[in-house]
Amino acid sequence: MTVYLLRHGTTEWSESGRHTGRTDIPLTPEGERKAYQAGDTLTRLVAGTPRVWSSPRVRALRTAELAGLVVDEVTDDLAEWDYGAYEGLTTPQIREQVPDWTVWTHPCPGGESAHEVTVRARNLIDKIGDLDVILVGHGHFSRVLAAAWIGRTADFGVHFGLDPGGIGVLGCERDARQIVRLNVV
Repeated sequence: MTVYLLRHGTTEWSESGRHTGRTDIPLTPEGERKAYQAGDTLTRLVAGTPRVWSSPRVRALRTAELAGLVVDEVTDDLAEWDYGAYEGLTTPQIREQVPDWTVWTHPCPGGESAHEVTVRARNLIDKIGDLDVILVGHGHFSRVLAAAWIGRTADFGVHFGLDPGGIGVLGCERDARQIVRLNVV
């Protein structure tokens, strides 16, 4: 079983560091270029014909399209972390009110907690079962998914990077889950 994580291409908000959960932001021209390049990279990485699941956000669906992927399932399970009242704000803006705030260590009022995102990631892993699948989604949630894949909680996601248009590969070696590659561009 292999799980490929594809983060959507660049958006105006990802460039400026604004937290983008529910807001549907289109890709920038650079984001479209990165999505197309991700398709070339996936062609080299992917063996067989995995299923393709995508977040319902336009930025993820457009990334899948430009990468040459045919989406088999659109699911809210792949949606980005719900930032609640912090939607559209940058970390420095949030820290004006909550010093030392990070999504990994502090709550998002009106949004998802780290525990809720961890549970959602673990439920998605259970749904994947033993499928080979490409998951087209978002930065923070994909990092939580990688953490959950190896038995960790959301806060462990801080240790992983996944740039816009970046790809991660999750797999198993002798029944032990592992992060095979991360942030392949």
